[in-house]
Amino acid sequence: MADKKSIKRRDFLKLSSTAMVAGLTGRLTGKPQEENTTPYSIEEAARRVGKLPLVKLGYSGRQVSIIIGSGDLAEAPREAGILCGMNYWHKANKWIQTGTPDSILKNREAHYCQVTVDRVGGDHYVGRIDEEKHYTYVKEALRRTGLGYFDDMQLHYGYHNTDELKNERGFVRAFERLKKEGLVKHLCLSQHGYAGNSRVPGGQSAAKILIAVVEDGIYEHAQFMYSYGADPNMDKFLEFARKKGFGTIAMKTARGIGRMKDDQAFMDKLPAGVSPHNALVRWLTTRTKLDTVVMRVKNLDEFVESYSGAGKALRSREALAIQMMTAQADKTACRLCTECQPHCPQQIPIAEILRFERYAVDDHDWDKARKLYAKLDCKGDACAQCGTCVSHCPQGLQIPDKIAAAHALLS
Repeated sequence: MADKKSIKRRDFLKLSSTAMVAGLTGRLTGKPQEENTTPYSIEEAARRVGKLPLVKLGYSGRQVSIIIGSGDLAEAPREAGILCGMNYWHKANKWIQTGTPDSILKNREAHYCQVTVDRVGGDHYVGRIDEEKHYTYVKEALRRTGLGYFDDMQLHYGYHNTDELKNERGFVRAFERLKKEGLVKHLCLSQHGYAGNSRVPGGQSAAKILIAVVEDGIYEHAQFMYSYGADPNMDKFLEFARKKGFGTIAMKTARGIGRMKDDQAFMDKLPAGVSPHNALVRWLTTRTKLDTVVMRVKNLDEFVESYSGAGKALRSREALAIQMMTAQADKTACRLCTECQPHCPQQIPIAEILRFERYAVDDHDWDKARKLYAKLDCKGDACAQCGTCVSHCPQGLQIPDKIAAAHALLS
C-alpha cells in the first residue's frame, strides 16, 4: 500500500462499489454465473433457430454458415448448430483434447475445419514464426484429430506489423508444403492489434495490418475484433475487403453485453421483447459488411437467444436497442482498437488489459482473465493517472479508471 503505483484502499473500495452496481456482486471471487435452465432439447433448440443462411467466404467462394462454430463449443449447442447447417469450425484442432465429434467425422466433406497455429518459443507477443515447427504441428494435429485434412490453416493472433507480413514468410512456406501434400487447402489468419504494445516493437493496429494482408493477396480471409459503435478504421478495411473479395469473420463482438444483462435498470429500459444478443446478431449479419461471425454460447438457452437472430431483419425495436447498447458500451467497455496505446507514457498494454476485463465481467470467465492478466509484464498498477490515453480514445472512455478497476479485480 506504500507504493505510489498501488491502488489506495479508498480507491479500491470505490471501484469495488462501482463493480457491484454493474452487477458483479457475488462474482468477485470468480464464482461462475448461474446457468439458465430452460429445458430445450437439441432438436427443439435447432428448430427454434432454423436453418442458418449461407454466405460466400473469400476468393474460393465457399458457402459457409453465417454464424460459424468453434472447436471449444459445448456439445449441446454444437450438435444443435450442425442441425441448423453450421458448417465451418474455427479451432478444430481443439478436438485434439476432446476428440473430434462423430457427427463431423461421419460427414467430413460437409464441414470446413480450421487449424489455428500459434507462434513458438513464447506467446503471441514475443514468440516467433517457425516454418518447420508449424509444419510439424499441423501434421500432428491431423493425426490426433483424425480429420484427414484441414480446410483452413490460420496464423493465430496474426502479424505484429506490415514489415513482418512482408519479410517473414515462414508460415506461408509451411502452408505451401502442407498444401502440396493435400493436408490443407486455404490460408487465413486472426489478427490482433499491437500498436503501442511495449512487448512488440514497431507494433501496428489490426486495421493497418489487415489492409496490407488483403493487398498482399496470399491470405483468403481474416478474423478480427469487431462490434457495434463507430470504428472508422475497421469499417474502411471491411469496405476494402468486400471490394477485393477477401473474406471477413468478426470475433469479440459482444462488447459490454454481459455487464448490461447484469444491470437490471438498463435491461428494463430496452424495448419490450428484445434480447441484447439477438439484436446484436441481427445487426452483425444484416447491417455490416461482414461475411460471417464467430460467437461463443455456453448452452442451448444462449444458442436459441443469440443464433435465432442470424440473417433476420433488424426491426425498429432492435435498431433502438443497438443504439442504447452502443451508448452504454461506449461508457463501459473497450472496443480494443488500440488507438490509445501508442500515447501511453508508461507503455501499458491497455487493450490487452481491457480485453481480459471483458472476459471476466462480460463472459464471467474469471479463471481465464486472471491467468492472462498474471502473464503481463506491465500491469494496471503502472498507470500514472496522467489521462493522456483518454484524449486518444474514440469512445472517450475514462481509461485510467478502467485500468485501475481491472487491476483491482484481476490481481
